[in-house]
Amino acid sequence: MIDGRRFVGELALIARAAENGRTELLAPRPGYFRAAPQEGALFAPGMVLGELEVLGARFRLIVPAGAQGAVVALPEGRRIARRAVQHGERLVTLDPAAVVGASASAAEQRGAAGAGLAFRAPMSGRYYAKPGPDAEPFVKVGDVIETGRTIALLEVMKTFNRVQYGGASVPERAKIVAIVPKDGDDVNGGDPILALEPA
Repeated sequence: MIDGRRFVGELALIARAAENGRTELLAPRPGYFRAAPQEGALFAPGMVLGELEVLGARFRLIVPAGAQGAVVALPEGRRIARRAVQHGERLVTLDPAAVVGASASAAEQRGAAGAGLAFRAPMSGRYYAKPGPDAEPFVKVGDVIETGRTIALLEVMKTFNRVQYGGASVPERAKIVAIVPKDGDDVNGGDPILALEPA
């Protein structure tokens, strides 16, 4: 799968601890911040949060290790298509507690699939079970998976984000008993992707 836009690389966002367990993500360089996420969007380490245009070159902005949660605060309280930022300027604030709330709300709405142990989509996007049309799927029913294993791709705004297993709501090690979405399905943040049982 190829993202047709011209990117010259990736930059890790700078994480800064904030009040109430929240994390502020800061610009790693001066430039123009583009493709800002919406409030409520969920992010985990390794995901692409937006783009930074530096002297005409575009870099994908990567959520660093240890930072996760839902976007709860945007500078100026709204999304701006292209905003000039300085090094170290706050781009978004993530709240990990909001992820728990979002997941719980989704589970209440989704019946049996949401009632058991499940790994849920950290954000909305198009689900891909394998890295390419002719490739093997990342995981299959019966696999025992551990924290950090890639289980799928989620396409958001033509950007493919690796989804890695883990989080406070699932054990470090689990067995896959069902894969809920089909390849190419659109999923919402909080939708179950894997039904699990302890391994």
